[in-house]
Amino acid sequence: MRPIASLNFKIILHLLGLLLLVNGGFMLLAAGISFLYKDGVALEISLAGLTTLLLGGAVMLITRKHRKEIQKREGYIIVTFGWITMALIGTLPYLFTGAIPGFANAFFETMSGYTTTGASILSDIESLPKGILFWRSITHWIGGMGIIVLAIAILPLLGIGGMQLFTAEAPGPGGDKLHPRITDTAKRLWLIYVGYTVAETILLKVAGMNLFDAINHSLSTLSTGGFSTKNASVAYWNDTPVIQYIIMVFMFLAGTNFVLSYFAFKRRFKRIFQDDEFKWYAGMIAIFTLIAAVLIYFKADISLSSIDHPMVWGKAESALRHGLFQVLAIITTTGFVSADYTLWTPFLAIFFFGLMFLGGSAGSTAGGIKVVRHLIMIKNGILEFKRTLHPNAILPVRYNNRSVQEPIVYNILGFFILYMLSFIMGVLVFSWLGLDYKTALGGAASTLGNVGPALGDLGPVNNYGNLPTAAKWWASFLMLIGRLELFTVLILFTPFFWRNR
Repeated sequence: MRPIASLNFKIILHLLGLLLLVNGGFMLLAAGISFLYKDGVALEISLAGLTTLLLGGAVMLITRKHRKEIQKREGYIIVTFGWITMALIGTLPYLFTGAIPGFANAFFETMSGYTTTGASILSDIESLPKGILFWRSITHWIGGMGIIVLAIAILPLLGIGGMQLFTAEAPGPGGDKLHPRITDTAKRLWLIYVGYTVAETILLKVAGMNLFDAINHSLSTLSTGGFSTKNASVAYWNDTPVIQYIIMVFMFLAGTNFVLSYFAFKRRFKRIFQDDEFKWYAGMIAIFTLIAAVLIYFKADISLSSIDHPMVWGKAESALRHGLFQVLAIITTTGFVSADYTLWTPFLAIFFFGLMFLGGSAGSTAGGIKVVRHLIMIKNGILEFKRTLHPNAILPVRYNNRSVQEPIVYNILGFFILYMLSFIMGVLVFSWLGLDYKTALGGAASTLGNVGPALGDLGPVNNYGNLPTAAKWWASFLMLIGRLELFTVLILFTPFFWRNR
């Protein structure tokens, strides 16, 4: 067994320094936007970026003589503390400009950004400087595909392998790679990610958004984040349905396994339509949209719940659009809002609450439990009935026409139990901190699933600004473990992780 002292601390610190350099570079990009729009905070954001670059450069310089080897334990530590470090240092633009008062508020907003949760403590978003609005959106975009996936694309330049980082950052099933080398996989994923972002920006601009709003909403959509530049979120464009349809298309793509997008670009469409998870993902969206649209059409007051924007293409189209938009926004954990779904009917409020536990596809930027895990649990549950009748039969769970190994099934069952226990604990702590039961339930489900809007006082037209300070820290923790899929963070709290081995 290795003692704790044998952990390669220098490589851990070296890569944290690399992440700070990435963070600082994006801060300077936000400062450039601020300067371009002359919003008065370019200097403060520049100072935040330079501070981050100097800190990251100093850490990398001090640890330059390190052993170029990453074991599994180092991988978990780098990912978890990398996310925390990025969130801590990501508060600087907010604090230096005074856009968000208080460290707890700034940390919450930053953690919500990097984890692509989209929950905000801000009540008047439109009053913020353009540079800060862009920084909020760029934190989504960095966290969407994964800070670590970005880092491992750079690691060969440092002579370091990145498999352990990739495994820790993207745990769970569905890890099909595009290329045998993990670094090439990361580069291809980022190429698709950037391409989709540019494409959505162009389409939104053509559809009528100004360029700044188009860029920011593209950054938020592809990361399945949900930060908007408008107080009313995407409901601001309820009188321009084509904008919402464009966002829906890219929400769907962002919630789909990016490997399937690669196959599509290679014209290997058969691989897409044979994928079990994709068929269930698309099918559930269609069924849930039909349920929501019918109930909205016959039961809901759309004009009230659409935040005072008129219906422009008729009631049927509006019901279908709002139903599809909110189903996609919650299943993909994007969290954009086209209407206050809590006003539609009590059934639909509970219906959308339930969708917070679904999640998008594995290998996507979406949060949540993921469709493939639900699929394998359902298949295993059905097989348990057959095993009861035929105890001697060998009945493996099959996924994409292949048998799923028992350890993977056990891992998924363990993940689901741990997820539900985390949710229950999240609700209990929120209740203990003073939240009413509806707000506590919605807040725990939304932050753990990285969704954003919730129920009660945290509903679609509200924000998290009135939470007690302790509740904001607890919500930040739930966002972190939800984004890194529980095991990566919670394993650090186990004694055997640190035990000599």
